Amino acid sequence: MAETVLVIDDEISILDSVSGILQDEGFGVVTAARSRDALAAMKKFDPALVLLDVWMPDVDGLTLLTKLKTMRPTLPVILISGHGTIDTAVRALRLGAVDFLEKPLSLDGLVQAVRGAIGNEGKAAEVAPSGPTIKSRNRGTKRAASVPQRTVGKSVIIGGVGLHSGVRTGLILQPLGLNRGIQFSTLAGDGIVEAHLDNVDFTGYATTLLKNGLRVRTVEHFMSSIHAYGITNLLVKVEGELPILDGSATEFCDLLDSAGIEEQSGTLPAIVIKEPITVADKSDAEITIFPYDGFKITYELSHPPPVGDQTYTFELDSPSAFRDQIAPARTFGFLNEVSALEEMGLAKGGKLDNVILVSDHGVINTPLRFPEEFARHKILDIMGDFYLLGRPISGAIHARKTGHTENIALLRKIRDTLKL
Repeated sequence: MAETVLVIDDEISILDSVSGILQDEGFGVVTAARSRDALAAMKKFDPALVLLDVWMPDVDGLTLLTKLKTMRPTLPVILISGHGTIDTAVRALRLGAVDFLEKPLSLDGLVQAVRGAIGNEGKAAEVAPSGPTIKSRNRGTKRAASVPQRTVGKSVIIGGVGLHSGVRTGLILQPLGLNRGIQFSTLAGDGIVEAHLDNVDFTGYATTLLKNGLRVRTVEHFMSSIHAYGITNLLVKVEGELPILDGSATEFCDLLDSAGIEEQSGTLPAIVIKEPITVADKSDAEITIFPYDGFKITYELSHPPPVGDQTYTFELDSPSAFRDQIAPARTFGFLNEVSALEEMGLAKGGKLDNVILVSDHGVINTPLRFPEEFARHKILDIMGDFYLLGRPISGAIHARKTGHTENIALLRKIRDTLKL
């Protein structure tokens, strides 16, 4: 018997179009334009899923969501809004929704969300981290020729502000099946940008992805976290730019810990470096990857005083090593660059609590978390960028005075050299 979906919306055109789409996909559909009709339909039809509009004429969707979850706590509910914001999404998922879609609805995004929600009944999304629940084993220092595929155990959400846009934003993480990769989408599920080198659009002060007009900015801190946790299949819903949070990757690690990591049945072959590959430029910036049985990064940072020279080496042998040594390192900027960044339309979300700000006299807004925090943050960025080939790499990286541009250039050279 086909699963029944209850669609609750006061717009008749939405009821008609969504019903037609879902029926064409083989679902049974029941509709309701008011909350009282929805509650009656719940008792009569016992639906497998509810699609619920936030803006209802009698009782708002968030209040009705609470009533539906009281009637059946494990019921999957997807909230729909024509004025979707990350704050509304956070409220919805905190109340027990499994997903949040923004109007106008994408056909593919709607169908994917419905199928995913029905397949994960009872796995409501969580907003606040609830402590480590990683189910996967640590990888160890050596990197095998193939690695397990992994996804998150359940949907989770986090909100914040974009570093460069200054706009309130956030992201929703959802499990994906085997061989799906890391995918970014909008809240409406409209369009997909794969986290892949082929989609890198801009590398000035952050890494930006672009595909078919859909742009996702500042992905590197998040990508470094899923690299460390070995996640290979994941749907990330975001509007425009990922949140900067406190300028580090710690809260992304907390988010992954709250979701839990599920090891899947398939594997992915690692990219094995067999000979040194180098990118260098005239400004003394250089990055090289060497053959190595594992994944290791050494970064040499060199700035005029008061920053000076810093060197740090990190070996990725477990998620906890990343959490302790690299994730807390925050992004940093220089006071004398602020005006130039503003003229470029960047750093609008930079605040004293999410960026280490450096003047001619030293750090002016916060104690450092590590003596070599700047070098560690550069390693964090490299880890994020180096997860854009779609699978892990075995090799040792040595970088000096480099940034995102050199990181991406080396990835392209690796791709071309190994004919990936």
